[in-house]
Amino acid sequence: MDMMANLALGFSIALSPFTLMLAVAGCFLGTIIGALPGLGPSNGVAILIPITFTLGLDATSALVLMTSVYYGAMYGGRISSILLNIPGDEPALMTTLDGYPMAKQGRAGDALVLSGVASFVGAFLATIGLMLLAPMLARVAYLFGPAEYFALYLLAFCTLGGMASNNQAKAALASCIGLGIAMIGVDSSSGLPRLTGGNLHLYDGIDFLVAIVGLFAIAEVFFFIESHGKGSSIGVVLDKVRIPWKDIRDTKWTMLRASFVGFIAGILPGAGASLGSFLAYMSEKSIAGPKGGFGTGVPKGVAAPEAGNNAAAGGALVPMLTLGVPGSGTTAVLLALLMTLNITPGPTLFTDRPEVVWGLIASLLIANVVLLLMNVPMVKIFVKVLMVPAWVLLPGVTMISFVGIYSLSGSYFDLLLMVGFGVLGYILRKLDIPTVPVILGILLGGKMEDALRRAMVLSDGDFTYLFGTPISIGLWIAAVVGFVAPMFLRKFLAKPQAVTD
Repeated sequence: MDMMANLALGFSIALSPFTLMLAVAGCFLGTIIGALPGLGPSNGVAILIPITFTLGLDATSALVLMTSVYYGAMYGGRISSILLNIPGDEPALMTTLDGYPMAKQGRAGDALVLSGVASFVGAFLATIGLMLLAPMLARVAYLFGPAEYFALYLLAFCTLGGMASNNQAKAALASCIGLGIAMIGVDSSSGLPRLTGGNLHLYDGIDFLVAIVGLFAIAEVFFFIESHGKGSSIGVVLDKVRIPWKDIRDTKWTMLRASFVGFIAGILPGAGASLGSFLAYMSEKSIAGPKGGFGTGVPKGVAAPEAGNNAAAGGALVPMLTLGVPGSGTTAVLLALLMTLNITPGPTLFTDRPEVVWGLIASLLIANVVLLLMNVPMVKIFVKVLMVPAWVLLPGVTMISFVGIYSLSGSYFDLLLMVGFGVLGYILRKLDIPTVPVILGILLGGKMEDALRRAMVLSDGDFTYLFGTPISIGLWIAAVVGFVAPMFLRKFLAKPQAVTD
């Protein structure tokens, strides 16, 4: 009964004209961002976050807009994967294996519609799972003390960093860079400045959003200029679009199984949509066997990864809302947004700010329906976005970033700092060092330090206190496994790549 009452509260917020307009706008913008190769949901959310402050949105409205962009980008990533064999983002990589062969068979429209339906099934079921599972996990979170939270933050670094890079040492280095940046400012215990170099602007520390917009949006502009050139654009021709009812009927169980696998993968900190897409595809491939024809353009090969990665996107919101630990790179950006709005994710969020949580859940349910209705009849419009020349796209991204950050802080120093983070992000990408662990370090570094200090105060400096409960021991073991496991997992990830050759 409590859940139904909370859901009714959520729909009363979500169905207000303004919130509904934000959800629709977020879905539309997110689909466009997802369709552009290379941007993806992390960059898209980072680019658009400043708009929430420019518009003066409250916490609920801002979160509804950004999560709609998140879901929309997950939908949009399939478009360039199917038509161009270029993944719109990393989770859409597996869609290229059968989506592009279907397009070459003259079934591009069928593949786009089928993938849109699969995305809807995965995202909708994941939102239902979020609604059912998040309150239960929030109650479990009350058992967490400083030792458990320290181990939980360590688990986030080990798993998210491990999955974000092909080199564990580079992922660890990126985490250390982020933790080092988080230490900049005045120490809360001693009141002494740390790593400020005597610059008064740094006494308050580094603003999350300045770092995120710089590392994602500005760095992406630098990288795009180098790799594509100012005059590049992508031309695509798409014939008639119809609803492939037979393919939808034949893949209905595939969508359901893939949604379950993807949702579980999304809940695991650091696993995210990429792993959800891969596991969903490989599980369906193993069920179909050699005669399944996976990799040759079969509908199940399109439905499975799309349901899996969209379900994982919804699952990643569970640990972010209940524990304050992002389950993916995009939820790390969303976590920064919440912290900037003075919203503290965790178990108390469900009791202190139920309108935020349940307004978000209700808006996601509506957004999924909007995305389905939008992505089937309007798919030709989204395809035309791929023809936007870079000389139009790049100044727009840069302008939004600069205006948004300046309207937030009114400080020229923050603009210079944002450009500096953009250069840092560009250098890190050139060195194949992941930027997500850097963001995670900036976001969680202060909380991790506070948890460690409280643990040491409670134990009178005894480090064995960090391993004193079954929960903390389990989290430490999971952290070690999460850091080591990707080295073995990548051997299997490399196998389906050969299919595209």
